[in-house]
Amino acid sequence: MTLLQRIVRLARRSPAYVVKRLTREAQMEADQFVGPLLARRLTGEKLARKAGFASLGTLWTELALRPYPAETGRIDPVKLEQHVPGFAAAIRAAAENAMHHEIDLLGSGPMALGEKIDWHRDFVTGDRWPVAPCRRIDYANKGRPSDVKRPWELSRLQWLIPAAQAFQLDGDERYAIAVRNVLEQWMAANPYARGVNWSCTMEAALRILSWTYFFHVFADSAAWRDTGFRSRFLACLYLHGRFTEIHIERSSINGNHLTSDAAALVFAGLFFRDIGAADRWAADGWAELVAEIERQVHPDGVDFEASVPYHRLVAELFLLPARYRQAVSLPIADSYLERLAAMARFTLAYTRPDGSSPHWGDADDGRALPFGNQPLGDHRYLIRMIGLLTGDDELRAAASDDGSEAAWHLGIDALASNAGAHLLPPSQAFSSGGVYILRDHRNHVFIDCGPVGLGGLGGHGHNDALSFEAMLEGILLIADPGSYVYTASFEDRNAFRSTAMHNTPQVDGEEINRFYAPDNLWNLHDDARAEDLAFEANAACSRFVGRHHGYRRLASPVEVVREITLDHSRAQLVVNDELSGSGTHHVAIPLHLAPDVAAKIGDQMCLLTAGGKHFVLSWSGSPDWRLSLEDGRLSPSYGVVVPAQVLVWRRSGPLPARLVVTITPAGGTP
Repeated sequence: MTLLQRIVRLARRSPAYVVKRLTREAQMEADQFVGPLLARRLTGEKLARKAGFASLGTLWTELALRPYPAETGRIDPVKLEQHVPGFAAAIRAAAENAMHHEIDLLGSGPMALGEKIDWHRDFVTGDRWPVAPCRRIDYANKGRPSDVKRPWELSRLQWLIPAAQAFQLDGDERYAIAVRNVLEQWMAANPYARGVNWSCTMEAALRILSWTYFFHVFADSAAWRDTGFRSRFLACLYLHGRFTEIHIERSSINGNHLTSDAAALVFAGLFFRDIGAADRWAADGWAELVAEIERQVHPDGVDFEASVPYHRLVAELFLLPARYRQAVSLPIADSYLERLAAMARFTLAYTRPDGSSPHWGDADDGRALPFGNQPLGDHRYLIRMIGLLTGDDELRAAASDDGSEAAWHLGIDALASNAGAHLLPPSQAFSSGGVYILRDHRNHVFIDCGPVGLGGLGGHGHNDALSFEAMLEGILLIADPGSYVYTASFEDRNAFRSTAMHNTPQVDGEEINRFYAPDNLWNLHDDARAEDLAFEANAACSRFVGRHHGYRRLASPVEVVREITLDHSRAQLVVNDELSGSGTHHVAIPLHLAPDVAAKIGDQMCLLTAGGKHFVLSWSGSPDWRLSLEDGRLSPSYGVVVPAQVLVWRRSGPLPARLVVTITPAGGTP
């Protein structure tokens, strides 16, 4: 956002808000200059004296004895193999890559960073950001293919976590040495508040989570006994807490950035409790989380950013600080636990029969403290972890994850909690969050009919009102194309969040929710205001009806109504679109096929083939619909794009218009 845009937005606020915001801006600006001076003087020894300890070694020992909300001691590899076969071998393989500075992040493919890592460089394009005051850095780099998420992700150091896990399995000092060396490099190359890795507070915040874990794993290792390293490490970690407090990302409407900052303040505060400002960090961070979980998470458990991947990240950010408080015997309000449980129930509902999840909204693969070996789209571990924290027997019974994530967060003994039959959730309406799910044991349809995202600002939401994804007979047929990249390509960013990239009708080539500007990558006008008209579910079928108002702004207004019905006994899906209004309009209705789905168009029908199964797609309705099979793109994860096909029905003419598409397994064709 430009300075002029900031001034215009500020001018619309109340005088009290303006004074408060200007005060915060002044504090952040001053920290660009005062902070580095304080940072150069802070040492671990000074922290020890501030805490009343006789020496740095005494402080180190005290910190190491404190509780932590994850397993950080030795893990029996034999016992782990019994519960999660193959996980120990996967950890060791990933640890070897980490020790050799070999990464595969954000679609980069396997890459070797070399012995000395360049922390300010996009390791794919080679573009670098200056080691300048962080508030002076333009990290978007419009017009250049660089992606600031690459140095950010690299500096989160989550790629080093397998080395710590391998140390817990084997006690091999090589892992401790490798992690210490990387941390030494990072601290030397990233002075306080300087460089791109300080330019977003969320990045500093997430480092607090990984660094506190590394400390508790390696605190007693021989490689971490050097007094100089201990002093630099504790001082830098404390400064991360200070930076997060001063530069906290607070606005009129907050999302996962503030949640990350608040979660990190809880972690830093409880880690350093009774030392300096730590108790204030812990209290303020928790107060923010308690307030924000009510604001950001709808009562039905859907995160208000309108994204399944961000729902997973935000659930972790609300969950892990609660587990830390539980570990140190601090209370957690029932209302907080109830909202977390609602998030888990939504996770259970959106999880497909194969354990994968829909690509609703943005996806940048972000995690808080990743330990598991499950596929990227498998969020089932949240159900187990939240169920155990909240004491929800139904959620514990529903746990069907592989156990790899829970083994490190909860301990191997917690894996026995999923014994018995797993619960199958029914079709459900999450009306507050605007998500409707039609499902049974082999079919799953995910429908968006809710707010645009981030309280109407857009954020990580897409132009996907009335869009859907469909899995039939265990085969994903209709898919959301994902989000691909953010600042690396403004054109691709806008393309993947556009109406045409979603399975919903588009009228006259217009967006359902207007973009503000080509270079505004995070906001959308709140035009659609989607609403449900009917939802019903029984043993025979599940049915949804909804509409949106995105095209009522046209010179000749248009209303879009969509009905989706799932016949459970026949695994048959029927999508009925009705467009009404005056004037002549061009309508396009796309269905983006999953990458491994092959399509062959015939006369008023199309044969879909995937996973050794065949499905017949037929259509009817108004005359003059023309169907074409076109080339498309789909992003299974951040920075990765693969070819896929798109079925597109087009019609130009007066309204009303109707199109009914039916998909039936070939063996059950009527």
